[in-house]
Amino acid sequence: MSNQTTVTEFLLLGFSDVRELQILHFVVFLVLCLAALVGNLLLITAVAFDHHLHTPMYFFLMNLSILDIGSISVPVIKSLANSLMNTRSISYSGCVAQVFFFTFFTSTGFALLTIMAYDRYVAICQPLHYERVNNRRPCIQMAASAWMSIFVYSVLHTGNTFAISFCGGNTVDQFFCEIPQLLKLACSDSYLSEAGAIAFSVCLGLSFFVFIVVSYVQIFTRLMKIPSEQGLHKALSTYLPHLIVVSLFFFTVAFAYLKPIYSSTSGLDLMMAVLYSVVPPMMNPIIYSMRNKEIKAALKKLIVGRLFTKTKISIFHL
Repeated sequence: MSNQTTVTEFLLLGFSDVRELQILHFVVFLVLCLAALVGNLLLITAVAFDHHLHTPMYFFLMNLSILDIGSISVPVIKSLANSLMNTRSISYSGCVAQVFFFTFFTSTGFALLTIMAYDRYVAICQPLHYERVNNRRPCIQMAASAWMSIFVYSVLHTGNTFAISFCGGNTVDQFFCEIPQLLKLACSDSYLSEAGAIAFSVCLGLSFFVFIVVSYVQIFTRLMKIPSEQGLHKALSTYLPHLIVVSLFFFTVAFAYLKPIYSSTSGLDLMMAVLYSVVPPMMNPIIYSMRNKEIKAALKKLIVGRLFTKTKISIFHL
């Protein structure tokens, strides 16, 4: 990366220059980040320690929670540190790492959401084939394929981004290193290959999104045929929130990555980045699992079991 000698660090966008507002931003982001971390860690723990949850659906949910922890940690932790220390800088290597890991975690998560939509489609619309299609081995293969293919994609995408020459300064108009904002700093025409890669990525994401929507439409149609209000209630309360969060993620990312590169900076860009980087990792454990009776039972069993064990040990020592 020849341009590393000319650009040694980048300056990220702060939420405010007022110290009190910086502290407020720190507190708000810290609460959101902790909520996402706790929710996802609880889900991972419940699935890992309860053998009743060792099914394809919960296997994919555990993978999604791992990715959500990564996707919110990458941009938010650095932003928290900058707000606390009243600075805006991030090293060149730190920016490279942010781009790679954020691309990897978010893209793998979206691919996993597509696999999960297929899993739910087979379970509800083709239940007789579910055990044959989604047993342990195919699930591991699908998850591993998503992780490995997106890893290669992220390496190529990140390398292509930082192969360009930066001659437009080092101020990134975002609170983390976002590729479209980095392309604003590129020399004339040197960003065209990466812009093409972004367009391809969004088209690929659109195909995933269409697949998810079609799968959920099929699920809605099947559940609506249940001769009671149970089918409608389950469709609206369970799968509609899934589709809303997926749509929120896709359309905010598409807005951030497809709008003209040299359009003026606005608070809308900042809001879009928060919506696709912070909100989905925080909402996923709630809509996918915390409203799920099996997850609640597993967490209750785990917590009660731990407390009972500690009490028993204390009595034994007395």
